[in-house]
Amino acid sequence: MRFDVITIFPEAFESYLNVSILKRARERRLIDVRFHNPRDFSKDKHKTVDNKPYGGGAGMVLVAPPILKAVGAIKSKVKSQKSKVIVFSAKGKQFNQKMACDWAKKFDQLVFISGRYEGIDERVKNVLKAEEISIGPYVLTDGEAASMVVMSAVSRLIPGVIRLESLEEESHWNLLLQREKDMPVGKGLEYPHYTRPEILLWRGENYRVPKILLSGDHKKIADWRRKHSR
Repeated sequence: MRFDVITIFPEAFESYLNVSILKRARERRLIDVRFHNPRDFSKDKHKTVDNKPYGGGAGMVLVAPPILKAVGAIKSKVKSQKSKVIVFSAKGKQFNQKMACDWAKKFDQLVFISGRYEGIDERVKNVLKAEEISIGPYVLTDGEAASMVVMSAVSRLIPGVIRLESLEEESHWNLLLQREKDMPVGKGLEYPHYTRPEILLWRGENYRVPKILLSGDHKKIADWRRKHSR
C-alpha cells in the first residue's frame, strides 16, 4: 500500500512513523509513505497556500491550485487504477473499521489531503471527486492527526504488517466477519482484558484477575467474555 500525504507540515509525521509496527512495515516495504508539500506547488514568491474565506469569517482557508497540482503530480508518476483520494474534514463521513477493511482490500494507493486552519476550498473535493472523511464527531486543529489515524487503521490490515492471529482475536475484526456472514453479533463486542500480575496490589487493595481466565477452559472463557462484552 502506498500512502501519499499532502501536508504543509510533513515533519509532524516523523516520530509517529519511525517507531514500532509502522516503522517495521516501511522497512519491509509493506507500506510506502510519501509526503507532498503544497508550498512546493505555489507560484508566488511567498509560497502562499491559504487565503481569506469568501463571505467573511475567522481564520484562513487552504487554496485549491497548489493542492490540485500536488495531486496531479502524484498521479502523473503513479498511474494506479486502484487509487483513492481522501479529504479530511469535520463535516465528512465518519471513518470506521469497515471502511479501513474495504480500503485495504480494494486500493493500493491512498492519497490523503490534510487540512489546516479553517479548512480546504470545497472545489478541491469536487474537482478530484474525493471522499470527505472525518475521524470522529469533533474538530481537530489539523488534518495530519486524522491522516495518521487512518494510515494506522488501514496499514495494520495489510497482509504481513501484523500477525493474522492478532486480527482474528480483535473485536472489530470479528464483528465485521459476523456481519459479512450474517451471523448474530456477540464475539465482536469488546470485553475486559487482563494481564500479569495475577494479583495487583494498589494502595492497600488487592485487585485479582477473574478466576475463570486462569482456568484454561477455553469454552468457559469464551462464555465469560461474551457475557461481559459490550
